Amino acid sequence: MSPGRLRAWFLACRPKTLPVSLSPVVVGSALAWHDTHALLWLPLIAAALGAAFIQIGTNLFNDVGDFLRGTDTPDRLGPKRATAEGWLTPDAVKAGAWLCFALAFLCGIYLVWHGGWPIVAIGLASLAAGWAYTGGPKPIAYGPLGECFVFIFFGLVAVGGSYYLQTLSLTPTALLAAALVGIHAAAVITVNNYRDHDGDARNGKNTLAVRLGRPATRWFYTVEMLAPYALLPLLAGLGWPAALPLLSLPLALRLIRRFHHEAPGPVFNTILAATAGLQLIFALLLAVGFTI
Repeated sequence: MSPGRLRAWFLACRPKTLPVSLSPVVVGSALAWHDTHALLWLPLIAAALGAAFIQIGTNLFNDVGDFLRGTDTPDRLGPKRATAEGWLTPDAVKAGAWLCFALAFLCGIYLVWHGGWPIVAIGLASLAAGWAYTGGPKPIAYGPLGECFVFIFFGLVAVGGSYYLQTLSLTPTALLAAALVGIHAAAVITVNNYRDHDGDARNGKNTLAVRLGRPATRWFYTVEMLAPYALLPLLAGLGWPAALPLLSLPLALRLIRRFHHEAPGPVFNTILAATAGLQLIFALLLAVGFTI
């Protein structure tokens, strides 16, 4: 049974992915508060809205792009996609994606006024990368650099940019926090590509999971999940609260075990959602640690 039009748009936006774009803003702003004991609410809100609009626009471009390239087939293991299911037309989804990018651009106008030319570079690069993830002649999602893309833009750029908007500066600690958040965000993409390995290989979508194969991808996911915890001691200079993310380690270990032992199939939809949830929990605990 097809969902109603509003429900179709809601599903096409993939709201479960929004924590991947919003949690870096929280971490960067929390670290800025730790360093300056001040918080600028308008830049924080504008950055959060801009990040959300870019995330949704990227999701919509991915929805229609995979359909037009024939990647979303009836044997797809992941959640149903609005364009492929015929809930929304390709033109409507494209228009929705461009509208989201336009709204992100409007948020960016204020952020540029506040933060100057570095924000111009960050904003334009983020918009271009969001489109190029599935659009253009060589989409990022169709090669082995998907995890790298997420690490850069949902880690280094998002956390570092949020910190810069609060302080108009950038520190090694901010970049380290950005790396921790970005590694877990990349793990979400790894789950997605591991789940879709067989279909992607048949359709010429040469993701990192396809290049590595399933056994090596399982170990790659393990490293992605554990690396942020291994790097936490580098934040020791901020005091014991910086260790709060260790509270989420048992969840990470359970997810690693499931990733290694579950047979490839729809069950990885729940592992993907749980990995995104872990990234959010880790980021929130890190943010709390910065504010104590």
